Amino acid sequence: MTHQELRTLWTSFWEKKAHKLVSPAPLVLQNDPTTLFTSSGMQPLIPYLNGEAHPLGKKLYNIQLCFRAVDIDEVGNNRHTTFFEMMGNWSLGDYFKEEQLGWIWEFFTQELKLPKEKLYVSVFEGEGEVFADHESVKIWKKLGVADDHIHFYGSDKNWWSRSGPPNKMPVGEIGGPDSEVFYDFGEDLKIHENSPFKEKECHPNCDCGRFLEIGNSVFIQYKKSANGSLTELPQKNVDYGGGLERILAAVNNDPDIFKTDVFSSIIRIIEVETGISYDKSEKKAEMRVIADHMKAAVFMIVSGVIPSNKEQGYMLRRLLRRAAIKTRSVSGDLPVKLFISVGNAVLTIYDGYDGINKKEQETLVASVISNEMNKFSQSLDNGLKYFNKYEKVDEKIAFDLFQNFGFPFEVTQELVEEKGYSLDPTRFNEHYESHKNQSRTASAGTFKGGLADQSEQVLKYHTATHLLHQALRDVLGPSVRQEGSNITGERLRFDFFVDKKPDTDAFKKVEQIINEKIAEKLSVECKILPKKEAEKIGALYFFKEKYGDEVKVYFVGDYSKEFCGGPHVQNTGEIGSIKITKVKKIGSNLMRIYAQ
Repeated sequence: MTHQELRTLWTSFWEKKAHKLVSPAPLVLQNDPTTLFTSSGMQPLIPYLNGEAHPLGKKLYNIQLCFRAVDIDEVGNNRHTTFFEMMGNWSLGDYFKEEQLGWIWEFFTQELKLPKEKLYVSVFEGEGEVFADHESVKIWKKLGVADDHIHFYGSDKNWWSRSGPPNKMPVGEIGGPDSEVFYDFGEDLKIHENSPFKEKECHPNCDCGRFLEIGNSVFIQYKKSANGSLTELPQKNVDYGGGLERILAAVNNDPDIFKTDVFSSIIRIIEVETGISYDKSEKKAEMRVIADHMKAAVFMIVSGVIPSNKEQGYMLRRLLRRAAIKTRSVSGDLPVKLFISVGNAVLTIYDGYDGINKKEQETLVASVISNEMNKFSQSLDNGLKYFNKYEKVDEKIAFDLFQNFGFPFEVTQELVEEKGYSLDPTRFNEHYESHKNQSRTASAGTFKGGLADQSEQVLKYHTATHLLHQALRDVLGPSVRQEGSNITGERLRFDFFVDKKPDTDAFKKVEQIINEKIAEKLSVECKILPKKEAEKIGALYFFKEKYGDEVKVYFVGDYSKEFCGGPHVQNTGEIGSIKITKVKKIGSNLMRIYAQ
């Protein structure tokens, strides 16, 4: 089965069950300060799981792009990736356990025709004040699941909340037990994967590689109260998620997700460019890392992320450089052609899906990848020579590799583990902090909608980006389009695409136009319009963002109109003057403006 066929089946199944398609969130979230990337389908739905009414109703489904940095060390086996697609469905206070388990069983056994004898399920065994989930057991048995195919596990496996098990949930956190479905590839598989569990008694959660989790139905029915106990929610929800790649592997009865059609052409390119057979190579794990990391990198790039040393940009750089290290390990070389070819393969696989348009994006992807890989290749050899000078590398040397040769800490940690020891990330960070005078870690969160906060100065700069966007089009032409923005109380940053090199006076003209519009004290008004109508009147928008059927459009007088969630000042006179302080090229046809 192909990924296109699986998508079609998923869509038609839930449409028949009267579910509405909720637009998937962008991979890079614009209004969630708690994370750098979307990591699950339910993440954007938290307000609605807490009781807020969703405009599409109570029964929803979609397929969501996800990235989980916490899984980066797991990549290399047959089933783990950092980047994946989550097939999800939700009930917001509508149906509950019986309908959900019945429907997901129907999808697996009737739509996908998975053999029932190969499916195992797990349920919550109970903990503290929450009893074992015998209700789900009863439902599974009613559906025909045999006793020996039902397994009980504790809160480390069969409980969900954003904070973990019940005892770690803060006041106000929602959560509940879950029930997972596993596909069994057979007893012989566990000898194929290098797992510490392979010689022990096998069970669905032993992680030996024999069983593959293909779906998880979470029953969000509890909320942590002020006294520390769990209370029943008035609105009981269902949150289901199943990895598209894993489900494809189960349907094709091959435990290696890297042999599905969302990876196979990528693996083939790696084989051709390195001259090494995937199936016969001892470097299979490294080839999987290259495939996963390059796919994730492509989706980050088309989402507007540029390699840098902070936030999303650092994660992109980390992935590309890890892929480079693994490629050097496999082939002894760093062929930039390989990475560009893999980038094109990813665009080909997903062309027309998830915001991918190969024709429009292949130049951008190739440019960002080649620039980063060429930059890293210049220092890779010197960095490895520096690394090999030392019999044992400590955290200070690791920081020197980061500072002087561009080695992310995690890359050095790969390298030292091959020598049989590890580094302390805390001590590494101490060196980093002393150099920077402050910690700039991902845990500080991301900007809401590109905004650091909603302070007066931030709102002024936010409104100014609308003027900037239109002024750039006035001066440089209609090819200008927004590629991203980042706004703090100290400055605004605006990334854009343009099809020609601006002349030296272009940005002086842009600055002049902006300040003229500020001086005119144009009113700033918001209207909610159908998306098609907004597009028809020529409202600008960030093309990587995904919008619903109705959108907010902010009008700055009769000069600018743009899709935006807000907020803004009431008239441009509040902004004060704007000065463009820096302009630089960040990629092929990509530029970045700083202003304040």
